[in-house]
Amino acid sequence: MKALRYYAPEDVRLEEIPEPECGPDEIKLRVRNCSTCGTDVKIFYNGHQNLTPPRTIGHEITGEVVEIGSSAAEPYRTTWQVGDRAQVIAAVPCGHCHECAKGWMAVCQNQTSVGYQYDGGFAEYIVVPHQVLRVGGLNRIPDNVGYDEASAAEPLACAINAQELLGIEEGDTVVVFGAGPIGCMHVRVARGVHRCGQVFLVDVNAERLELSAKVVQPDVMIDAAEVDVVERVMELTGGRGADVVITATAANITQEQAIAMAARNGRISFFGGLPKANPVISCDSNVVHYRQLHIHGANGSAPEHNKRALEYISTGQVPVEDLITHRIGLDSVLDAFSIVKNGRSIKVTIEP
Repeated sequence: MKALRYYAPEDVRLEEIPEPECGPDEIKLRVRNCSTCGTDVKIFYNGHQNLTPPRTIGHEITGEVVEIGSSAAEPYRTTWQVGDRAQVIAAVPCGHCHECAKGWMAVCQNQTSVGYQYDGGFAEYIVVPHQVLRVGGLNRIPDNVGYDEASAAEPLACAINAQELLGIEEGDTVVVFGAGPIGCMHVRVARGVHRCGQVFLVDVNAERLELSAKVVQPDVMIDAAEVDVVERVMELTGGRGADVVITATAANITQEQAIAMAARNGRISFFGGLPKANPVISCDSNVVHYRQLHIHGANGSAPEHNKRALEYISTGQVPVEDLITHRIGLDSVLDAFSIVKNGRSIKVTIEP
C-alpha cells in the first residue's frame, strides 16, 4: 500500500510498504480521511522527540472497518462489524496511572500517540492497536456525519478539553488568538456549546484572518500586525477587558497580551505550546494577583472528548464541514504541508 513515511526532518517519503496485518487484539481500517494540522508541519520540518523513524505519520483519522482481530478487547469484538465507520483518537492514555485513575486522561504521564509510537493515517490502511481499543479510543461515526467531518473530531476534542477547563459562561466576551483551524473551532465551541457573548478573532496574517472570518464570522476580527491588540480589546470592552482569552498559536507575545487584556476574574488558556528553545514569557504577577486571573494550560484531549466532539458535529452545535477548504488525494499528500505552512487554507484533509 501507499504510505507517507517520516525518516528525518524534511525527509518524508510517499512510498510503497507492505499492507499491515491485523493482530488478534487489533482492528484494521481502510483509511477514508486523515486531516492535517500544524503539528504535522512541525514534524515534517523538525521531527519530534517521541517519533521513532521510519514512521507513517498522520493522526486525525477516520476509516472503514475491514477486519476485526479474533481476540479484540470488549466491547469491540462484539459490537463492531466489517463495514462500520470509525474515528480514531490520537492521544492514547495508559488507563492505569495516577492521572488516568483520577479521570485526567488528557494529562496521562504514560501517554502515547497515533502517528508517533504507532503508525498513523497518511496511508491506505491502518491497524488500530490494542492500546487504543482498551481505553475506548475507536468511536463510531454518527450516520449523519461524513468521514471528512469526523476527521476533524480529534482537534475539536482538544478545543473542547481546553474550554471545559475555562468554565465559559453565557454572555462572556471571548478573544481567540490564531485564525487557523483550531482557532476557528474554538470560536464555534465557545458559541455553539457555551453560548458566549462577543468573540474577537486575532491573527497577524491578514489573508488567513480574512479567510477564516468569512467562515466563522467573529463579531470582530483584529489584525495584530496593524493595531495594538490589548488597546483594541480594551476599547471594544469599555475598558473592562475580555472574560476569556485563548491563545491558539505558538507565539510568546500572545500569552503576554492575554494576561494584559483579561478582565477581573478572567480565564486564560495557554492552548498553543511555545517553541522549546524559547518557552519563557514575561508575566506581571500583580496583574494576575489583583485581577484574580485564572491561567490554564491545555494539553490535548481524552477519549471522552473525542466522543463529545462527534456528538457536537452530529447535532450541528459545532459545524466543521465548511472549515475543510482543501481535499487532496494521497498521491499529492506532500503538497498539503506547504498549503498548511503558508496559511492558504483552514483545514486540509487527505483522502487515500
